[in-house]
Amino acid sequence: MIRPLICNIKRIVAAVLLLSAISVESAAQVDAGFTQYMEVPSYYNPAAIGLTDYLRIRGGSRLQWMGIPKAPKTFLANADMPMKLFGKRIGVAIVMQQESMGLYNNLTLGAMGAYKLKIFKGELSIGARIGLFDESFRGSEVILPDDNDYHQSADDAIPTTDVHGTAFDISFGIHYTHRLFWAGISATHINQPTVKMSTDGTDAKQYEFQAGCNFYFMGGGNIPIKNTLFELQPSVLVKTDFIFTTAEITAKLQYNRFFYGGLAYRYNDAVALLLGACFKNFFVGYSYDYPISDIAKASSGSHEIWLGYSMKLDLGEKNKHRHKSIRIM
Repeated sequence: MIRPLICNIKRIVAAVLLLSAISVESAAQVDAGFTQYMEVPSYYNPAAIGLTDYLRIRGGSRLQWMGIPKAPKTFLANADMPMKLFGKRIGVAIVMQQESMGLYNNLTLGAMGAYKLKIFKGELSIGARIGLFDESFRGSEVILPDDNDYHQSADDAIPTTDVHGTAFDISFGIHYTHRLFWAGISATHINQPTVKMSTDGTDAKQYEFQAGCNFYFMGGGNIPIKNTLFELQPSVLVKTDFIFTTAEITAKLQYNRFFYGGLAYRYNDAVALLLGACFKNFFVGYSYDYPISDIAKASSGSHEIWLGYSMKLDLGEKNKHRHKSIRIM
């Protein structure tokens, strides 16, 4: 039984890699980056849902590169929960993400589902997200100087009126949870949705924006420190489109399942401080990123804040899937 399952998992992983590699050359990255990625793993991996017996709600905002006009501003809200279907445990979730960056705005809406299997004293989850990807461009704010050799005052490739469009979006992932660790791989926008944006009027023009496929690996651990109330929670996130790759590593120290502090490093980009607390069923988290690249000359850093609430669900089991990590409480 185990051997056929492992073979199927290998085929799924190969399919994810193949889909991730197709046509990335002409596609743009659209997924937002969050320092507290471990609080919203389902944004990057649709299989990372229903990990506990709780309805988990998270909402957060990121203000990136403070001091730079029209720098990225991102809002994300999601909710996930487990449920039983025909006697089997599954996970369901919804997500909404909105980001403004320069003259671009994008909106992602999605519904997720994951099928779960017990394996090797842990839980394997295979999930997918289907939804809509909406992209808009504020062409009415475009300024094209006509007094130099690098721009033309009339460039047909750049819209001068506001345009937007919507496309169907698909993501896929695999996630494994154990009492002491968790890990997952995923591919977002595997169909590389192409948004067709049109101007209004009799001389309407059409523009296209393609969301690129991104491949993710996430993993982490829950390591109790013997004879103390402390727990070490390291984690890592790697993102690639096979042209550009980014990676970050985080180390959090949690006290008595209540308060945590941590440090993070994003390769060639920033170092970050993380703080958070869980009181009863409520959660609040904050992080500050200090840039270590040349952008530090123009920006004082990035801020990120999260709020959350968890509600216990009765699935007919006595909290069998409870985990100690604040990440999934």
